[in-house]
Amino acid sequence: MSTSPTHRLSDAERAERPVELLWNAVSAGDEYAAADLLLRLLDEGADPESILLDVIARVQGRVGEEWAANRMSVAQEHAATAINERAVAALSTHPAARTAATRGRITVACVDGEWHGLPARLLAEVLKLRGWRVDYLGPQVPTPHLIVHLHRTSADAVALSSSIPTRLPTAHAAITACQAIGVPVLVGGAAFGPGGRYAKPLNADAWAPDARAAADLLAREPLPRPQPDHQQLDDLPHLADQEYTLVSRSSSSLVREVFTALEDAFPAVRAYDDVQRERTAEDLAHIVNHLATALYLDDEELFTRFVAWTARVLAARGVPASSLPPALELLARELKDFPRAVRILGAGIRALVTDHPTPAGITA
Repeated sequence: MSTSPTHRLSDAERAERPVELLWNAVSAGDEYAAADLLLRLLDEGADPESILLDVIARVQGRVGEEWAANRMSVAQEHAATAINERAVAALSTHPAARTAATRGRITVACVDGEWHGLPARLLAEVLKLRGWRVDYLGPQVPTPHLIVHLHRTSADAVALSSSIPTRLPTAHAAITACQAIGVPVLVGGAAFGPGGRYAKPLNADAWAPDARAAADLLAREPLPRPQPDHQQLDDLPHLADQEYTLVSRSSSSLVREVFTALEDAFPAVRAYDDVQRERTAEDLAHIVNHLATALYLDDEELFTRFVAWTARVLAARGVPASSLPPALELLARELKDFPRAVRILGAGIRALVTDHPTPAGITA
């Protein structure tokens, strides 16, 4: 980009430059350059919250996009995420990012089984900047330990984060447990769906699309505390059919049975090497787990979004999307006595055929 006197940078270009510089440092695996960049921006008077949300969060989003497009390996994605996490830690020690606590106390945590901790960490840092006293518990927080912490600290609210939809049943249990001891729950993260559509069925007290919106919501008025004898409404009556319980408990055997059926139906699968077999089994496990979550919420769209995303990821890795419908059909055959599961799987097959109208078949 030219910076000669004949080319004056626009406001948009000036805002974009830190993003590109951080991306260059992160993608090169240079944590020192990443930290130096952010600390220099703070020295120059940049707003700490803007650095967190308009620079680091954007770069992390790009990391995910590059992984999905197969332009970044899992190891590179993990390294890039770790650099962003350390950059946040470096930023939090700068004098410009230190704010006295003038508001109440918030606990920020990821639900049990959720390892994507950076979104929650960004929220914790933003809340600190806004004057809250924050207890950041990190990723993978078992609900019993969360409840013990809340008893000890008398938090005004809990902010629960989850990026993976399959953790939603666990999130529901955590929400219920927090409310049972009188602590309101704000939820956020990609797991809760577009517009936070799953926050209400899981009885969360509030939902926010991002850290800035969450901080604004908490600043407007305190979340009302549930009463100690708070009772959950039976908002998921469909669970009475036991389909979610039976599918989730039999997930391992379902994966084995579908894999064996794939080998019988498509000889090419028998020639898979060990790596291909392992990845196919992993893909089948993800399918079964997302089906179970869709059964928990009785929501076809959760499953169709997942299989459409999976098709794009597989295509980026040279695996045709036509490999997915046969697997879903075989799974539906295994679950023929489960009408809701068959309906959801049918919706997934239709979505794949509509988006990728190619002949069905398994290709190594």
